Amino acid sequence: MAENGFIHPPESNWSLWGMPVFVLFKDARLVFKMDSLGREILSIAFPAALALAADPIASLIDTAFIGRIGPVELAAVGVSIAIFNQASRITIFPLVSITTSFVAEEDTHGKISPETGKCEDLEKSGHKKNEKKESTPEDVVAENLEKGASRNTDTKEPDDGSNTSTCKSPSAIASKTENTEVKRGKRHIPSASTALILGSMLGLLQAIFLIFGAKTLLGVMGVKPDSPMLKPALKYLTLRSLGAPAVLLSLAMQGVFRGFKDTKTPLYATVAGDLTNIILDPIFIFALRLGVSGAAIAHVLSQYLILIILLWRLMKQIKLLPPNMKDLQLGRFLKNGFLLLARVIAVTFCVTLAASMASRLGSTPMAAFQICLQVWMTSSLLADGLAVAGQAILACAFAEKDYKKVTSVASRVLQMSFVLGVGLAIVVGVGLYFGSGIFSKDASVLHLISIGVPFVAATQPINSIAFVFDGVNFGASDFAYTAYSMVFVAGASIASLFLLSKSNGFIGIWIALTIYMALRCFAGIWR
Repeated sequence: MAENGFIHPPESNWSLWGMPVFVLFKDARLVFKMDSLGREILSIAFPAALALAADPIASLIDTAFIGRIGPVELAAVGVSIAIFNQASRITIFPLVSITTSFVAEEDTHGKISPETGKCEDLEKSGHKKNEKKESTPEDVVAENLEKGASRNTDTKEPDDGSNTSTCKSPSAIASKTENTEVKRGKRHIPSASTALILGSMLGLLQAIFLIFGAKTLLGVMGVKPDSPMLKPALKYLTLRSLGAPAVLLSLAMQGVFRGFKDTKTPLYATVAGDLTNIILDPIFIFALRLGVSGAAIAHVLSQYLILIILLWRLMKQIKLLPPNMKDLQLGRFLKNGFLLLARVIAVTFCVTLAASMASRLGSTPMAAFQICLQVWMTSSLLADGLAVAGQAILACAFAEKDYKKVTSVASRVLQMSFVLGVGLAIVVGVGLYFGSGIFSKDASVLHLISIGVPFVAATQPINSIAFVFDGVNFGASDFAYTAYSMVFVAGASIASLFLLSKSNGFIGIWIALTIYMALRCFAGIWR
């Protein structure tokens, strides 16, 4: 099987999808060991998880402050956030995933190719022998990968490194090479330029779509014209949509930084943005008496701050625009993003439908559902960090044909995800049960939250394993299976949402979401 340039070994030697389920327990005693593999995973996963949590954390902060205004406003903002977040995921997730892979390929290929000026300079600076030794096996891998990639890509420039995956594990040579190149000047990476252009275009389109379609979208989500939620929801969604260009472009840049194996820069920008949001929220909401509009304005300003920081840092490393527009890889991005787009649509539709079902129950159930959902999604992003690390390391191991490392990485990240899920179940369960008063003082809302706590907590291990399985499949470039399996999972989950929400109301919605995550986990194990 060859997808996106990756050629997998025959199943007689190794098969990711042919692994028995007991791979989850392979070398389980090493799950807490801080060896080179453990440190490599955590060095990527921890900053990535915190950076991924930027928008949901900011939304959670908005939720806490808005809950002080009243349950109607809280429910209204909950519907608006659900619409905005799902729209963002549909547009940005394929772009970020593809950007990370393509940028890593081009950047690594530029470092090791003897035909580039960069490598010639490195050879002159005293690394000639080392570079030749390192590039020889990589050139063989690159040649093999190009043969497979030619079936799946439209590019006519095989020497630009965009069709190969020549990632290498972190090493002293790679580190010295990277440092030397940063000092020498800006790099030209067509994939990075393509990602920035697509991110800008998608951000503007999303903003226009959400602003002009806000009322219609709220109606689809169950907010009726005579509902008290309509006016505050419309205000919040319209203002929040102005930040869409910043959100999508900053996330595209995060994909570029991940391609450079730099997850710390996005983290620093995220912390700066979130702190700004925390400071501005009470000022705009209470001091200036802007209510939900103030929460939206504070959030938008924080997102543009994140954008400015990332753009400033990126401009120091690469040329943002290519010297020739023909260098852009729009066709390649769109072609490889199609399967991921189908998968994301299936995922987001399930979550959006659940929020819609909750809003139809009234403002109080929707307020409680919004709080539970934000905690559920935010805590799960820690597992996404492990998924990012697993994807990046596995992709490199496949490119190097180091299948022993592939097995070790897959086992380790899955075991870490289970341990993480158990820990999150305890923390989230106890924290939400005793700390729900932070989000609302309404007795009815707090009662419904206490009903949702067991579901939010108990699903944490399932969520963690399911998300990391996605990362494992992405690292193996198994995009087709992840897309098709998610469509089937979504179909079954949608049916359960309709049936259970109608018969069991608030509890039924959370039972259906539990079924949804269990099916996702099963799909990963089955593969």
